[in-house]
Amino acid sequence: MARQGRTQRCGQAEARTRLQDARAHLDLADLHGPTSDAAARKAAISAAVLAGIAAADAVCCAALGERSRSQNHRDATELVHGIAPGGPAAAKRLAQLLDVKDASQYGFKDLTGQRLTAALRQAHAVVAWAETIVLR
Repeated sequence: MARQGRTQRCGQAEARTRLQDARAHLDLADLHGPTSDAAARKAAISAAVLAGIAAADAVCCAALGERSRSQNHRDATELVHGIAPGGPAAAKRLAQLLDVKDASQYGFKDLTGQRLTAALRQAHAVVAWAETIVLR
């Protein structure tokens, strides 16, 4: 499968930095829950999305020696998909997070507590997967 978009070379040091970024974003996302007010839910979903993106960068740096630098974050899912073990499942979870990126970061509509719960679940799974790849 041909790769799409720009990439940037990176290695273990960058992988660890991006993994720390992912964990920090996830910690922020975890500060709010489904019953938080609308603005807090949107901010938490946005942080969960950023956690997933940072985790994908971390894994790609560790496993491939490059990460996506494309303007289209979905290009990263292609890189993630090819990483073993667990790449296809992680790519699917990352894609689900990216599905709410625009609404959480730029949208005007409220996002439900159910959406937040789903985003947190996806982000936790991607970050946990990244930890197993980067820290092995």
